[in-house]
Amino acid sequence: MASQTAAPIEQALREPAPEMSHRQIMEALTGLLAAFFTAILSSTIVANALPTIMSDLHGTQVDFAWVITAALLANAASTPIWGKLADLFDKKLLVQLSIVIFVAGSVMAGFSHDMTLLLTARVIQGVAMGGLTALAQAIIGTMIAPRDRGKYSGYMGAVMAVATAGGPLLGGFIVDSPLGWRWTFFVCVPLAIVAMVILQFTLKIKHVRRPAKIDWLGSILLTSGVSLLLIWVSFAGNPDYYDWVSWQSAAMVGGSIVLLALLVLVESKVAQPIISLKIISERTTALAIVASMAVGVAIFGSSTFLGQYFQVARGATPTEAGLLTLPMIAGNLIGSVATGLLISRTGKWKGYLIGGAILLIGSLALAGTLDHTSDFRLTSIYTFILGLGLGMLMQNLVLAVQNTVRASDIGTASASVAFFRSVGGAVGVAVLGALMSNHVKDLTAEGLTAAGIPSDGGGQGAKMDLTSMPGPIADIVRGAYGDATAQVFLISAVVAVVALVAVLFIKEKPLRKTVDIRQEG
Repeated sequence: MASQTAAPIEQALREPAPEMSHRQIMEALTGLLAAFFTAILSSTIVANALPTIMSDLHGTQVDFAWVITAALLANAASTPIWGKLADLFDKKLLVQLSIVIFVAGSVMAGFSHDMTLLLTARVIQGVAMGGLTALAQAIIGTMIAPRDRGKYSGYMGAVMAVATAGGPLLGGFIVDSPLGWRWTFFVCVPLAIVAMVILQFTLKIKHVRRPAKIDWLGSILLTSGVSLLLIWVSFAGNPDYYDWVSWQSAAMVGGSIVLLALLVLVESKVAQPIISLKIISERTTALAIVASMAVGVAIFGSSTFLGQYFQVARGATPTEAGLLTLPMIAGNLIGSVATGLLISRTGKWKGYLIGGAILLIGSLALAGTLDHTSDFRLTSIYTFILGLGLGMLMQNLVLAVQNTVRASDIGTASASVAFFRSVGGAVGVAVLGALMSNHVKDLTAEGLTAAGIPSDGGGQGAKMDLTSMPGPIADIVRGAYGDATAQVFLISAVVAVVALVAVLFIKEKPLRKTVDIRQEG
């Protein structure tokens, strides 16, 4: 009986997916891109509101980093689960479910009255964003052949760029208006509902029901191992918590290693692993994952602290900070759309990965020279180059991986790359946030001592509410934040070298012109 049931499923999986016209593809992508736009907007709209939120909710630099890290961690931990679900269930239904979860998280975040509730809401938003990101890539991979996928990935990159550009601008305007920072969360709710309605009428893709079996043990081990590691790097070296070399550090690092080792063991035994070791051990996928982690550190680590640099260190308003990030978004838009069209036309993609990695390293190294007195024209040039490099890298790393796997595994493969990129971003934000917090404290203590102002050990540098400080102290703390930001960019530049090395070793395979791999015989 089981074999009779499996037969039609196997036959359906072997049948080549019907080719779709450009019009059919664009109609199907309309609602999907609307949902993707809403998810990206929700993550960027809060960027310029964070300094105000930290001041209102009495948060610290560590809290600032964790508002980003909590969403990224939930995004990373849930992405492989969404990817596996995409290979098992109706992708359209899953996208709609992720939108519902997203709306719930946004409403909760808007009503937050303390950091605990806000962080909880950000976790819920992160789970939904993981679904939208993984499912968008999986659906595109299901409908479009790799040779043609470049331009459609470019459209997704353009949507990402517009949402990334519009987010800080809209967020800054809302924060500066009578509405206040809470509406940076509320405004995404109607957008999500509109996306769901559009999605219902436009997204029409074939679904083949497969036997469903989720690797829940693997999911728990994955989330626990990564979370423990992030908690450790966030608080280690902080005198208020514990040193880098301490029994707490040993317990957390040791526990994380044990949990992740158990994860590998479980994933090698279960029938349907949450992270397929077979897929991620393939050369192209493995190298793309390494590069994606490094890119994750660069994009999330550096961009997270860019809005803080403009507002806290340079005294810009939230709206002005949004305008100052436009050069990076313009570079991202140009990089993603132009390379997507060129890849679809030529079928060549490796050169753009190498070029993007080189631009990424160079721009981050240049940004490492900034301080609290730097000319804004320099920051615009550096961040434009940074956006250009990111645009050439992000979507094309996923494209390279999708070109090597069967259509039935695209959800898992795409989610794996997105997962490790988010992990890299979460680790990057947590580590860079912790290092920046300590560096700000040290620079603040030095500045107070030089000015002859009594200091309590630099503790004022950990606070984000400069408005409550006396003018001379606020100026010192402001300068400390500006100078400490350079360290964030320099560390990100070093990490970006890893991305360059990884893409250099990726073997360029011609992009196939069919949605699925054609089996011989």
